Amino acid sequence: MLPSPDSSFCDVALLYRQQHGWLKTWLRHRLNCSQSAADLAQDTFMRLLAKEQVPHLHAPRTFLAKVAQSVLCNHYRRQKLERAYLEALAAMPEQVAPSLETQAILLETLIALDTILEGLERPVREAFLLSQLEGLGHGEIAERLNVSITTVKRYIGKAGALCIMLDDSLDLA
Repeated sequence: MLPSPDSSFCDVALLYRQQHGWLKTWLRHRLNCSQSAADLAQDTFMRLLAKEQVPHLHAPRTFLAKVAQSVLCNHYRRQKLERAYLEALAAMPEQVAPSLETQAILLETLIALDTILEGLERPVREAFLLSQLEGLGHGEIAERLNVSITTVKRYIGKAGALCIMLDDSLDLA
């Protein structure tokens, strides 16, 4: 006998059957592309499936629109990141440009890093980026963020640990 699916899965399945068409249309109006709308609608429901429990919904379309808006923001951020990456590649001399395979791996890594950094609390993300991109020391970062040096070290350690875990999960060796 098969185990019964948990109620959260059933809730999402019902929500999918009832609202998937509406959500796809809602996204298509924002994207002007039916294929991207279909992909992001799926991403929206996948995000719901990843949750432990979906709340009881009195206004399912409002809820779906809020989740889809977050998915849409991530989509636009990834597009912007990809454009910047492609512009940087185009500016490279051809003889030093990475292979197509390496380019794909680098883009995947950039997107994963962006996702991790976006999930951090703002001061943690800022401390890490000030350290890594601007080369500021702990004291300078503490001053800018108006926190202690110990807090800056904790922030940078937290973000760095997530990046190390990402490196391990990508297994780029």
